[in-house]
Amino acid sequence: MQVYKAFFKVIYKNLSQIIIYVVVFLFFAVFLSKTYTNPVNTDFTDTKVNIVFINHDTNSKLVEGLRDYLSKNANIIDIPDDTQKLQDALFFRQVEYIVRVPNDFTENFLSGKTVKLEKTTVPSSASGIYMDRIINKYLNTAKTYTSNMKDLSGEQLISYLDKDLAQKTEVKVISSAGQISKNEKSAYYYNYLAYSLFAILILGVSSVMMVFNNTDLKKRNLCSPVKLRNMNFQMILGNVSYAILAWAAMIFTSFIMYGGYMFTARGLLLMLNSFVFTLAVLSISYLIGNVIKSRNAMSAVTNVVCLGTCFISGVFVPQALLGKTVLKIASFTPTYWYVKSNNEIVNMVNFKIENLIPIYINMLVIIGFAAAVLIVTLVVIKQKRVTN
Repeated sequence: MQVYKAFFKVIYKNLSQIIIYVVVFLFFAVFLSKTYTNPVNTDFTDTKVNIVFINHDTNSKLVEGLRDYLSKNANIIDIPDDTQKLQDALFFRQVEYIVRVPNDFTENFLSGKTVKLEKTTVPSSASGIYMDRIINKYLNTAKTYTSNMKDLSGEQLISYLDKDLAQKTEVKVISSAGQISKNEKSAYYYNYLAYSLFAILILGVSSVMMVFNNTDLKKRNLCSPVKLRNMNFQMILGNVSYAILAWAAMIFTSFIMYGGYMFTARGLLLMLNSFVFTLAVLSISYLIGNVIKSRNAMSAVTNVVCLGTCFISGVFVPQALLGKTVLKIASFTPTYWYVKSNNEIVNMVNFKIENLIPIYINMLVIIGFAAAVLIVTLVVIKQKRVTN
């Protein structure tokens, strides 16, 4: 396994340059994780509206019951029945709803006549609609009793209303803010992984291929007792081993940062997607390594390929913010499909087959890129042999 050992000796000589990209990636991953703010909790919370209750009717049991019921669902603010003061309170949002009980309200209501409460509220406000529903609920329930039960006293009516309106349904709201936070953080991590993984593989593979493609060294190797087929096998094994080690090193930090999340279905899909992407990047790196001839060219190609594909594919700028033309161009790179899969994985509601199929199709596209680039690379290698 002389070629295999030589492969990693060259990698070791260039390790300092490779580590720079690892450190940069880890810095951004940790920095984004620490500075990420959890999404605002938009779940429903029960709040009480500030209202004013003004009674121009007699203090009947019906009116008292209505006031008591409103006090359980709203904050009743004591403000004198003065038009100017009430308007000021409404304007400055000290109160949001003013209800007036008109004269002879109780008498007309119990006799079956159509009655209305006077109200003043903030136009088109949610609080106004909320209070309308509460008042209507009380009066409609009372109307049901007075219409179907004759000679019903005020005390009996209030007793029935209190019993019926006291019925409540327990609702438990399960917040998903914590899960969303982990999804967003892991998406940032694995999207940025594309940049560092690209750079690490291109630098490592290209460094080795430049050494082994040196004309003098190549001729010397052809004179060695090691068969060409065995040399090629060891070279392929070295490239695959290096790619797997680089991939494992990159995802290792995600286990430290996100712990058990990486063992969930989303975490495993993110790792699988990154591994498939590694194969495509390895093919591209192998092609670049067999084409370039100098270290200056290697550094230039590394920066252009890594930064270029990452900028147009959604690594640094979310795909939702990129134009259609840019995304169409980016679709000819494996990075675009990799980032697209990551976004779909973290945004999945459930793991039904219809949701998983698009992700697997994206992975197949990435594998297609890897195969196509590998075929081109083999053609280039064969052409160089014929030329030389």
